Amino acid sequence: MQAAVLNQVGDSDLELREDVGTTRPGPDEVRVRIRAAGICHSDLSAMDGTLPALAPGIIGHEGSGDVVEIGAAVTDLAVGDQVIISFVPPCGKCASCLRGEANLCSVHAIAAFSSPRFVVGDQPVFGFAGCGTFAEELVVPSAGAVRVDGDVPYEIAALIGCGVLTGVGAVLNTAKVEPGASVVIIGAGGVGIAAIQGARLSGATQIVAVDPVTDKHDLARGFGATHACTPEALPELIEKLTGNQGFDYAFEVVGQPATIRAAWDATRRGGTTVVVGAGRADATVEFSAQELFLHEKKLLGSFYGSADVRRDYRRMIELWQAGLLDLAGMISRRITLSEINDGLAGIRSGKFIRQIVTVD
Repeated sequence: MQAAVLNQVGDSDLELREDVGTTRPGPDEVRVRIRAAGICHSDLSAMDGTLPALAPGIIGHEGSGDVVEIGAAVTDLAVGDQVIISFVPPCGKCASCLRGEANLCSVHAIAAFSSPRFVVGDQPVFGFAGCGTFAEELVVPSAGAVRVDGDVPYEIAALIGCGVLTGVGAVLNTAKVEPGASVVIIGAGGVGIAAIQGARLSGATQIVAVDPVTDKHDLARGFGATHACTPEALPELIEKLTGNQGFDYAFEVVGQPATIRAAWDATRRGGTTVVVGAGRADATVEFSAQELFLHEKKLLGSFYGSADVRRDYRRMIELWQAGLLDLAGMISRRITLSEINDGLAGIRSGKFIRQIVTVD
């Protein structure tokens, strides 16, 4: 089959190869025919070393498709089921799962770095984040393939697998934004747009989108932002909208020290800053000891929108079906697997919020 291979970390392009296969599904695994995959900035972060990835390997972690083979112990899925791929499948038994923090389950995440499920030529290789959705087929734990109704378009389902759930979940699950709150979201890419929609769903009355790409400002307003500005214009807007007090909630969806600090500075005393962006392990942010206690702000990390895929995939679909969540509008371009490097270039340019790879 075809798949887009990262030959070594640091490469700017992927190699489209046709000599790729999958391993046979283990007892608790399934093989899925990928029908649609989203290109997420985290894929670029895997390629450049910001996020951990093994190379050579298959990139891609946001996708949907059909089950084509199941392991001997799989009882909750059948061949032909349509599924969303999850890069954080819950085991249901570990301490994190039992605490109700399924997104922090590390059982399958650890296995993703020890159990190669692809073969390129005659070499076993890994899929990024245990997935590898830039391939025509993949093998994942059965918990990482969540069944959805067959009338959900593959492209819509793929978006829910990462970008939508990460952004909306950060607002609904991590921060629990309440009606009437003021919100600022730094970064208006795919996850940022999802966070804007989450803030709208929560009943926030002020929703400010911040992005240096001015073409995204009208786009952000179309998804629910009440205001949009560049980073340089944010201090003036803070003064105008909040009397220089700051916002109740600030969401950082970039993963850079400067933008994390900017989100913190844009948060009012007693407010909440939520870090959603995926940053480098060696990147640090400075806070003074005095400001941490004096301003009583809350600093929260949000990994995968603090979500439980067993509950929240269905929740996102129901919001979409009710017309409360615009997912089709988030798809800025459709490409084929052979055009994957053009898609990566589009994400690097900052002009596209989500590009969908269709795999026929």
